[in-house]
Amino acid sequence: MPFPQPSSSTPLSAQAADPAAYLPERSGWVARQLAEIDGAGDTRAVQVQGRPVVVVTMRGARSGLLRRVPLMRVEHDGDYLAVASKGGAPEHPQWFHNLRVHPDVLVHDGTEQHVRHARLLEQGPEREAWWERAVRAFPSYADYQSSTGRTIPVFVLERR
Repeated sequence: MPFPQPSSSTPLSAQAADPAAYLPERSGWVARQLAEIDGAGDTRAVQVQGRPVVVVTMRGARSGLLRRVPLMRVEHDGDYLAVASKGGAPEHPQWFHNLRVHPDVLVHDGTEQHVRHARLLEQGPEREAWWERAVRAFPSYADYQSSTGRTIPVFVLERR
């Protein structure tokens, strides 16, 4: 049975308030992180390796339902970075495909939420500058890149 498709005329930020719009989280540790953030109303309630996170709400590529993904907080001049590292696994995380198909997202940082547009960064100076910021924010990214044969994709989540 196919998933219900939300109305494309309803903004992502408005749908984010509707629990029925979300695909249930299957990963126990991610569900626990999201529950802690929801309980506090603040992303600062959760850290990974002592580092801050943001929650990115995106639309599923196949289901059309919303997904929330805690990601490491990499911010520069009001824009954010989504690093598709999957801990250095050989394949991209599922959410990589979501951003390719539906690039409009909602970023929850602290107690604030920001509508952003995801743009995949190709090789070049802009990607290199953002990658350096990513490694400064979360040094494990350098290890993840070393342990995989793929170039870890990065998306800048920017104002429209």
